[in-house]
Amino acid sequence: MKTRRFVFFATLLLVSAISGLFAKPNPKAASYKTHEAAASNKSAPVVYFIRDITPEALVKVYKATGYEASGKVGVKVSTGESENSNYLRPALIKNLVKDELNATIVECNTAYGGGRSNNIDHMKIAKDHGFLDVANGFDLQDANGYMALPVKGGVRIKENYVGSHFKNYDTYLILSHFKGHAMAGFGGAIKNLSIGFASGMSVEKSGKVQIHSGGTKTKGSIWGSQEPFLEAMAEAAKSVCDYMSGGKGIVCVNVMNRISVDCDCDANPAEPDMHDIGILASLDPVALDQACVDLIYTAKDGGSVVERIESRNGIHTLEHAEKIGFGSRNYRLVEIK
Repeated sequence: MKTRRFVFFATLLLVSAISGLFAKPNPKAASYKTHEAAASNKSAPVVYFIRDITPEALVKVYKATGYEASGKVGVKVSTGESENSNYLRPALIKNLVKDELNATIVECNTAYGGGRSNNIDHMKIAKDHGFLDVANGFDLQDANGYMALPVKGGVRIKENYVGSHFKNYDTYLILSHFKGHAMAGFGGAIKNLSIGFASGMSVEKSGKVQIHSGGTKTKGSIWGSQEPFLEAMAEAAKSVCDYMSGGKGIVCVNVMNRISVDCDCDANPAEPDMHDIGILASLDPVALDQACVDLIYTAKDGGSVVERIESRNGIHTLEHAEKIGFGSRNYRLVEIK
């Protein structure tokens, strides 16, 4: 087992190094102004950052937040569409999910078909990808239907439809792989909170369809207008945090490795062409995603992902999230060793 784990991580490092040779330069890196606030600005939420990407570093950055998950703990993580996608590997997350938190991994079915659109196929992928071995159970939250969460201050959606098992947990860790996304521009904590928890096509009302359509429907295709989609995504994420004691029941961690322009929901994503950055954690998902975006924009080899974000107007998700009082785009970055 140790040999297989070593070979796996060694292979990732080699592929990452080779990809770096073909990175697309980022002309905005030198002039880009981040949203990092002065250390003296105590009102700005803290985002913790560690450069190592190891099981031990994942535990360390989680503990740096000071958050103590309690009661029945759920970890929202993507199981990945195929073995080719860049989902967070079980070997990386086991120490935190199972050993530290004794948590249950939670997911919902998709709304676009593929291998995770129904209970049977999704459970098979979760097993094949190794997630059943690194947690205290695996829960498809929309396996038995959906529940509605009120959306406070929403302009696109008034209710957010999530899996009916969502209410069964006391605290959540939102464990996200930060990367590009074909529709949203980028995917991180906000996407995992919204689309990740939203019910899929297997139930009567699909929260995923509602978000993608900008609130116009709950069944059928996921296609809709771009700006309403981005705004609905921010609003759905806010409803999840509001339900969980105004965000006090949630902590968020983003892992910035294997940063492709494509999401883990893509069975055959583009190969990453920029370097791995590290792991970030915060109690404010908006600040967390903004910090990750800033790290992409200031990376000399982040050209491809910057183009993907801008071509989808991805920053608008953060703009709208802050506008509706979800979180802060300004943050204090604290690097830990």
